[in-house]
Amino acid sequence: MSTARRTAPHPAPRTAPHPVGHALGRPARHPVGRVAMVSEHASPLAELGGPDAGGQNVYVAQLAAGLARRGHEVVVYTRRDDPALPERVDTDDGVRVVHVPAGPPVPIPKDELLPHMPEFGDWLAGKWRADPPDVVHAHFWMSGLAAVRGARDLGLPVVQTYHALGTVKKRYQGAADTSPPQRIGIETAVGHACAAVIATCSDEVAELTAMGLPRERVHVVPCGVDPEHFRPAEGARRTDGARRRLLTVGRLVPRKGFDRAIRALTEVPDAELLVAGGPNLALLGAEPEAERLWAVAVECGVSDRVTLLGGVSPLRMPELMSDADLVLSVPVYEPFGIVPIEAMACGTPVLATAVGGQLDTVEHDVTGLLVPSDAAADTLGAAIRGLLGDPQRLARYGAAGRRRVLAHYTWDRVADGVGRVYGAVSGVPSLAGTPSLTGSLRGAVR
Repeated sequence: MSTARRTAPHPAPRTAPHPVGHALGRPARHPVGRVAMVSEHASPLAELGGPDAGGQNVYVAQLAAGLARRGHEVVVYTRRDDPALPERVDTDDGVRVVHVPAGPPVPIPKDELLPHMPEFGDWLAGKWRADPPDVVHAHFWMSGLAAVRGARDLGLPVVQTYHALGTVKKRYQGAADTSPPQRIGIETAVGHACAAVIATCSDEVAELTAMGLPRERVHVVPCGVDPEHFRPAEGARRTDGARRRLLTVGRLVPRKGFDRAIRALTEVPDAELLVAGGPNLALLGAEPEAERLWAVAVECGVSDRVTLLGGVSPLRMPELMSDADLVLSVPVYEPFGIVPIEAMACGTPVLATAVGGQLDTVEHDVTGLLVPSDAAADTLGAAIRGLLGDPQRLARYGAAGRRRVLAHYTWDRVADGVGRVYGAVSGVPSLAGTPSLTGSLRGAVR
């Protein structure tokens, strides 16, 4: 990535934001929208695989890049967690990442960051007072708290994406939920203070309206995938006679259900299971969840057919997914779940629990199978056996999955949808479907 400094354009005159739905068609104040993203714990520059580094990091990075391609000027504000980090980094995608001083510059678990959000918000207020964006987009509830604090006295419209809701986490984790006790109350207050809320799936819309948020402020824009990167890999399929390969991917946290996939393997004696996620392989032995999963494999007598891969580079992931006969995504709950659409983009069918965003992304008996969220190991195993025993069905699901991703889940479509929400609340042109000037020139000289 480039670290070259750029000179920010002079801010255009500001006007008060219009309510949601009342700014459609309003003339833009200037030809390029200025977007401030706030992502307090999920930096777009972070290495994936840690307990607090996963789908949200990917979402922020890819959405920011997609908006930049459409001509928006995008700045992502994330917390400084290392004193060696530069104040700002300009990426090759044309996105500026600013490291905000809020709390000590060391890694802090996200559930312990709440006390530092007032400092984060006050820093943003000072920055935006001198150099205001057109719209602020907050990612996660604590980012929303900081964003609202930074924007409230400046008349800046705030768009909120929660990525995960405290009500859902509390429902499924109960006493094991490590969120601050104020979370649900703050989430609700942030939603009421924002100009718009972006939900990533229809299940989230129901949760938000149950919290009392006005339905007319809630817009559904799903997560996405890069179909040029996640695509069927040439020659990835294995030779006849090899064990059937199951793959599950994600952060090494209990809610992802990797232990359920391991227990289901007892019902599928001719298959192996690869688990991709967590720190790199050299550090995996010190990871408590990896140790727990290995103990489950030993207990179930399948340790010879389970491989914990540790963190896998995004560059390797398409080949890994293409090489699998079936990708399992069996969390107890999942706010959206980006793994199923990555697998579908690679032409690999998916078996997923019927929760959260997976209810939208996985089309039952078309791109894969949905099973009950509380499915026991024997139920999961039977479903896996049925799929592996029907190669034509697997091929049909795989091809349909790729088509579904191209139709609904590319990052370009996501950027267009988010841009329309920005336009509704601030007058920023959506630039939907319009390539950036740089892109137009690049195409002209090929």
